[in-house]
Amino acid sequence: MPRKRAPTSPKTKAEDEPKVRADALRPTIDLARLIHSQLVDGEIPRMRLPLRTKQNIAFQMREGVWRLGKATGTRSARKLDGALMLLRTFYLVDFINEMARDGKTSTLRELYYISEGWEEGKFHSEDESNLLVEDLEVLCSRLREDFRLHPEENGASIIGDITIRERNRKGAVKTINCREDVGDGGYALPSNVEKEKIEFVKAKAKFVIAIECGGMVDRLAENGFDEANDALLVHLKGQPARSTRRFLKRVNEELKLPVVVFTDGDPWSFRIFASVAYGAIKTAHISQYLATPGAEFLGVTASDIENYDLPSDRLSEVDIKALQAELSDPRFATAEWRSEIELMLKNGKKAEQQSLAKYGLNYVTDHYLPEKLKEMGVL
Repeated sequence: MPRKRAPTSPKTKAEDEPKVRADALRPTIDLARLIHSQLVDGEIPRMRLPLRTKQNIAFQMREGVWRLGKATGTRSARKLDGALMLLRTFYLVDFINEMARDGKTSTLRELYYISEGWEEGKFHSEDESNLLVEDLEVLCSRLREDFRLHPEENGASIIGDITIRERNRKGAVKTINCREDVGDGGYALPSNVEKEKIEFVKAKAKFVIAIECGGMVDRLAENGFDEANDALLVHLKGQPARSTRRFLKRVNEELKLPVVVFTDGDPWSFRIFASVAYGAIKTAHISQYLATPGAEFLGVTASDIENYDLPSDRLSEVDIKALQAELSDPRFATAEWRSEIELMLKNGKKAEQQSLAKYGLNYVTDHYLPEKLKEMGVL
């Protein structure tokens, strides 16, 4: 919804602001009207929504992302559980529209505690409230950020020569270069990275390297890797937040910057890459907003552990089971991935990014990354 305009003339800052997707809340109102009309007609209230089960999620090979299938279910007030979920849904719709009217936002944690005032409609756990927010995303084909809801944590930190224009909570606009105008920690992505919040002004960076570990980001920044190679460093902070994945997709599509992912060499890090490139089962309903199918895995691979003679640890039983599961995961269906996973299983070894420090603090930026990036055609 548009922000309230300040009572000044002839033209205010607010009038210059872009509208925050004016239709974002319309589907929530349409949903409320549907249930109201059913009640007026004496019908038992109900609504249909796509099933978010593993059986109704498929990997679309052509698009390279997870997608919800066409199976749907009915949520009805015929049973007590269904009636309670409908009640919570419309408390949630009312809360979302109240925030929009007041220009407020809420964390998912705050939403859970807000529900304490909903009497019979209150949630019993935060997982319950989070799932209902995801249901609303599916029903309305919108992101939770459209509903002014966000998690406690923000997204990645960014270091590199990209200039953005950010609009803060009060509507003021600041232009920030993510190398020159930030401290050692870089520019911290907010939870909302949509165009009404962040605009790309210009970018001299030629590619993005998304990095799992903060220590490795610090190493690359301290060694001047971003400056020497026109790179944009993105700290994933482990399993990346939704705003991080959305940012990577935006810079890839809008700025045409290649994205490479640099993680530890273990099955869990492989899944970090997969969530960036192909999306995750949990967020299959919004893969089109979050996944970057063109992203490539840079390392650390099982082959790297052998070729660079890296210090390593033995795979645990849990690691082995995870790798075996990845052999049947469609996100790892290529011959290259199968070869790397089978090699890791055969050798029984995993390694961290920081193991490259075996050869000195400059080795990763002077040798490993340039060699790998040239092989990939990025440098």
